[in-house]
Amino acid sequence: MSAAYPSITATLPLQHPPAWALLERKLIDAMSEAVHPFLEKYTHPDGELIWGDTWKNSRDGGDDLYESSYNWPLLYLMGGGEHLLTLGQRQWEAITRQLTRLGPVLNEYERGYDQFHQAESYIYFYLLCLADPQNERNLERAQRFAGLYMNEEPAAPNYDPEKKIIRAPHNGSGGPAWGFTDSEPPSYGWSPGMRVYGLPYEDVPGISHYDDLKDPALAQRMGAVMQKRMGQGDVAGNLMATSLVANAFLLTGKEKYRAWVTEYTDAWVARAAANGGLLPDNVGLSGEVGEYLDGRWYGGLYGWAWPHGYYNIGMAATVAGCNAFLLTRQPAYLDLPRTQFDRILALGEVREMRAEEMSLGHHWLEQFTAAGEEPRMFLVPYRYSDSGWFDYQPMAPVYPTAIWNISAAAEDWERVESVRRAEPVDWRQTVSFHNKEDGGHEKPWLRFLAGGNPDYPEQILQASYHQLCRRLELIRQDKLDLTRVNIHHWQQLNPVTTEALVQLTLGAPQIIYNGGLLHCRVRYFDADRQRPGLPADVAALVERLEAERTVIHLVNLSPFAERNLIIQAGGFGEHRFDAVGYTRRTSDYPGSQHDYAAPSLTSATDELSINSQYLHVCLPPATEIRLDLAMSRYVNEPGYGLPW
Repeated sequence: MSAAYPSITATLPLQHPPAWALLERKLIDAMSEAVHPFLEKYTHPDGELIWGDTWKNSRDGGDDLYESSYNWPLLYLMGGGEHLLTLGQRQWEAITRQLTRLGPVLNEYERGYDQFHQAESYIYFYLLCLADPQNERNLERAQRFAGLYMNEEPAAPNYDPEKKIIRAPHNGSGGPAWGFTDSEPPSYGWSPGMRVYGLPYEDVPGISHYDDLKDPALAQRMGAVMQKRMGQGDVAGNLMATSLVANAFLLTGKEKYRAWVTEYTDAWVARAAANGGLLPDNVGLSGEVGEYLDGRWYGGLYGWAWPHGYYNIGMAATVAGCNAFLLTRQPAYLDLPRTQFDRILALGEVREMRAEEMSLGHHWLEQFTAAGEEPRMFLVPYRYSDSGWFDYQPMAPVYPTAIWNISAAAEDWERVESVRRAEPVDWRQTVSFHNKEDGGHEKPWLRFLAGGNPDYPEQILQASYHQLCRRLELIRQDKLDLTRVNIHHWQQLNPVTTEALVQLTLGAPQIIYNGGLLHCRVRYFDADRQRPGLPADVAALVERLEAERTVIHLVNLSPFAERNLIIQAGGFGEHRFDAVGYTRRTSDYPGSQHDYAAPSLTSATDELSINSQYLHVCLPPATEIRLDLAMSRYVNEPGYGLPW
């Protein structure tokens, strides 16, 4: 393998094993084993989740089952045990069978639901495809799933190529699922869980507060309005479907998939431009914005008014913009998410954080902790309705960080910095938590990359290990009747957490949970075992990220075995390594057996020309090397190809 690509051999002895390296390998190995008690407790022998074999009269919920193990193939991709791929695939198959029997899945794909939730499900599938691109069944599925949005399945005419719209907010293998609910008459009743999101519309007669929906007649009145306004036409959240089609392109390289991603994204870019830059959230079947909302650009399903606003609009714009950029290398696509961010940030102001009624208050544990006794925080409005902007919450750094991760542009780093300067808190603090998105620690990681938070690798690895141990203890103490648990039960107990490893080893923020692909600076392959991920005993730390430079510290902790790895430039081979600088030992080692200590270490700096998307690194036992890689980014056609 070393002869196939440019190669470097580490020569520096591992005199002082870094704490981060020991913690990183411990975390990888412990999480690899942690899936077993989860499976033993919560699944049948065939992998199906232990649960009541019934389904409520709702389109909701399929994503919640998939989320219980979605990141297992991601851990495998970074060096976790080989069983993670096998079990991850088994769980996806088992849950698909289970949901098919229960009703929400048809022909192995969601029958008809919104893309906000579908996107949470199918990041699992994308990771399986990336982890094993030679899996023939997944290759067939990926093309069939993408075809659902290209009218290749006659029974599922989801797309209108003339108007360039997905024809309904709820869509899938059953075609457009008209309306927002299947219940007759449609009703939107009161529930404690949804109360925090308030009313979908402010102009329904007799309904001025969410609590009014306790009246069944008023609940039916609201339901009828929602059925009319949210039941047909396109919505901005459907931009998340671009990942489904981009995944098929990355597997096959077929031009038709790239063409669809750009065609569909371009249509929304044009609508945003016509709306002053802000994405409208609804388009009628005629192609007219606001067709079912009296001309309003807001009010669509999962749009600006309800329930999450910028939270999911920003995700949709970022996912689609990054996908289109990856497939075309056209920088203008990143302006779509940039504009949404800029417009919302400009509306921000410092407010009393604890006085605000936040629809996503549970998302801001880090901000509440960092604020301490100082309750004031820079907040931005996430939602817009007839009465104007509202729902002020912290600006999540996930949006500008995801854009900067792609562009590496100074202007996008400045967007990150503008949020930091506005917040009266220290971004270096690492708070231990594991949220639904398996993210939320962008701030201290960004400070590490900026050179101002050197202890972050150890801190985030310790926090991740703590969360792993906590979830294992929750599993041990779980005495509930599993046939009657809440549908979110398993995802809240999944012991695998990948954010720290994505940041530290791949040099990237955690994937965007609602449909994001794994856009990262580098990936690794075990050259000896010919599988993705870091070899056993090897730890990696991406120490610096610049537009044309990446610095990686590699450590082989094994005192017994040589390890060989291949580093890939980019998550999809889209980059190229041009050259690498590294330190070479020039002194004798280990010295004479008659000496009590090793001789003094001397070294020199060397440089090697690479001009390849791959670099082979040989790590003899107990050695380390720091690679200063000069890179050209987005110069190769992206794909899921393997180095062998």
